[in-house]
Formats: sequence, C-alpha cells, structure tokens
Amino acid sequence: MNRVDDLVAYYENLSEGSVDDLARFYAPDAYFKDPFNEVRGVEAIGRILRHMFRQVDGPRFAVSERVVADNGVMLTWEFTFRFRQWRPHTVQRVRGASHLRFDGEGRVAYHRDYWDAAEEMYAKLPLIGWIARRLQRALQA
Repeated sequence: MNRVDDLVAYYENLSEGSVDDLARFYAPDAYFKDPFNEVRGVEAIGRILRHMFRQVDGPRFAVSERVVADNGVMLTWEFTFRFRQWRPHTVQRVRGASHLRFDGEGRVAYHRDYWDAAEEMYAKLPLIGWIARRLQRALQA
C-alpha cells in the first residue's frame, strides 16, 4: 500500500459516507489544525469533515503537488465548493497546503492545513469581504 497515493485518493474522492473510513488513514490520537480548528483524535477530525458537508455543497479536493519525505508529505491542493446560504450557484476555490506526518504504522499522526482564510474565505463574503479587501489594500506595499 502506498500510503500517500491512498490518502490522496481518499481525499480526492471524499464523500459524506467515506468520512467513516477516516480511521483507516489516521492514528487514533492524530492531531489536526487548520485556520478554524485545532483538535486531536479521529472522532474530532471526522466531526470537522461532517460539519463541512453540512455547510457546503459539492466539496471537492484536488491535489496538485506532493513533496514526499521518509516520515511525511507536503501536499498542495485546491478545494472547490458552493456555499449553501450565500451565492449557492457560484463555485468557490480555496488553495492551500497540508503538512502530514505518519506514525510507525503509516497512518497520519499530524495534519496541519495552511491556507489564507482572509483571502480565500473572508474576502468573498458580503460585508466582511469589503472590510477584508480594504484592509488588504491598505497593507499592500
């Protein structure tokens, strides 16, 4: 089993039903952090994924690059989805990277997602977006 290929395939084909298979890929006490969450354990990570499916339509991850080391990998990806409540017909895109480390059994023990919440999420929202874009322009060199 090529753990990176299998994990990438899992995320690229992720569905609400396949969240239950998370324990095949993650250690029981795996650590996960992204701009909105910081949790430990497969159950907690599964809750985050289930929450995603409740909040957005058509979530899809596409991995574009992999940098593989002996005990981990860095993946760059694009996440597409549609907001359920706001502009439901407009596909949104978030580009980011995941740093993963594996345990001795080849399961993910550490998962840290890096993406710019201000640019990729906040700037696209109605009122908050206007503020985020103004702040970004004010801080540009």
